[in-house]
Amino acid sequence: MFEDEVIVKLFAGKGGDGCTSFRREKCEPMGGPDGGNGGRGASIIFEGDRSLKTLIDLRYHKIIKAEKGINGKGSNKYGANREDVVIKVPLGTVLTDADTGLVVGDIVEDKQRVVVAKGGRGGRRNKAFATHDEPAPNFSEKGEPGEERVLKCELKMIADVGLIGMPSVGKSTILSMISACKPKIAAYHFTTLSPNIGVVKLKDERVFTMADLPGLILGASEGVGLGIKFLRHASRTKILAHVIDMGASEGRNPIEDYEIISGEIRKYDEKLYKKEEIIIANKMDLPAAKENIAKFKKAYPDKCIFEISAALNEGFEPLLKKLADLLDEIPDLKIYDDDELEDQVLYKFKQELPFSITKEGDTWVLSGDKIEKLFKMTRFESEEATIRFAKKLRNMGVEEELEKLGAKRGDEVQIMDYVFIFKE
Repeated sequence: MFEDEVIVKLFAGKGGDGCTSFRREKCEPMGGPDGGNGGRGASIIFEGDRSLKTLIDLRYHKIIKAEKGINGKGSNKYGANREDVVIKVPLGTVLTDADTGLVVGDIVEDKQRVVVAKGGRGGRRNKAFATHDEPAPNFSEKGEPGEERVLKCELKMIADVGLIGMPSVGKSTILSMISACKPKIAAYHFTTLSPNIGVVKLKDERVFTMADLPGLILGASEGVGLGIKFLRHASRTKILAHVIDMGASEGRNPIEDYEIISGEIRKYDEKLYKKEEIIIANKMDLPAAKENIAKFKKAYPDKCIFEISAALNEGFEPLLKKLADLLDEIPDLKIYDDDELEDQVLYKFKQELPFSITKEGDTWVLSGDKIEKLFKMTRFESEEATIRFAKKLRNMGVEEELEKLGAKRGDEVQIMDYVFIFKE
C-alpha cells in the first residue's frame, strides 16, 4: 500500500534523576555527598533509507515513545544513557511540526539523520550543588523532560522530471517505454493509483529519473479526484513534462486539457507553476492529431513541444535528449524558503521576560517553557530544593513582575497543575 502522509506523536525520553546520597563508611564520618548524575533520555531520530518507497510503517506506529534515562545511584554511580530510537523513512520525506508549520527536516539522502525530538539530559547529583558554604547539599535534580511534538510526515518523491496531465493520456505508457519501470496500464481513468518512478538512460550514458504523477483533473488543487494527493510529488522535480492526448482519443480538446491542468497547478503552488516545462504531444499516430497539433502550436507558439507516439515507440530520442540537456543546465532548486525552516527562524519576543503571567479568577497563572522545565526538575520534597526553586524564580524577575501586576502577599500562584502561595 502506498502511504505518503502520516501524522505521528513523539515523546522523547526523560532524563534520569540525579541521586541524593552521602558516603557513610566506618571511620569516615565526613564522607560527603556521593550521588551520581542521571543518564540521558533517548532521542527520536528519523533516518533516510533508499530501499523504502512509502510511509506505510508509520501508519501503524502513530505514537512513538523513547525510553527514560537511568537514575543515578550512590557511590558516584552515574545512570546509563538510553539508546536513541531510529525511525527509517523513504528519501524525499519532509518532516513538519504540526503546531508551528515549520519544516523540521527534509530527508533527501540515504542514511541522512534528523533529530526530531531530543531526549532530556540527566538530572544532576547532590554533589553538583556543593558550595563552600554548603558542602553537603541534601537535594539533587530530577531529569530534564524529553521533547514532545506532533510531526507531519509527508513524502515528496524525488525525480528530475514529472509527467503530468489528464488521466489516460499515456503517462504510464511513456514511462514504461523509456525506463525499466512497469506501471499498471489499462484503458480506464485512474489506473495509476500511486506515483511511479523510472530511471532513464540515454545512449550518451546520461541518466535521470522520471515520475508518473497520476490523478490530475479539473478541481485537483481543491481535492477533486486524486490530484491534490499527488501534486506534492511534483514539487521536487526540475522539469514538468505535460503530456497531452493530441489525438483527442476520448473526444477531449487538447488546448482545454492543457489550460485546465496548468490552472490547477497554479492554484496549488505558484512556485510549481513556474518550473521549467515542456509539452509532450502524445498519440500522434491517431487521425485527428495533425490538425490538433497545428491548432495547439498556433495557440502556444512559444512552448517547447515534442511529438511522439508511445504506442508505436516513436519520437522519444529528441525528447529525452532535450530533457537531459535542460537538466544539465538547471541548478538544484530550493523547495523551501528560510522562513519555512525551523532551524532558520529567529524567534523575537515582544517582552524580554522568559515567562508570561495571566490572572484567572483570584489565581495568578505563571507559564513559560523555562519555568515549566525548572518546575519539573525540582524535588519539592526537599526544603533546600524548594528554596533554590524560589530563588531561581526571583532571579528571573517573577516576583517583581507579580508585584507590578498587583499581586498581594497571600495570593495564589499556579504553575501547571500546582498552586503556591505568594509570600516573602
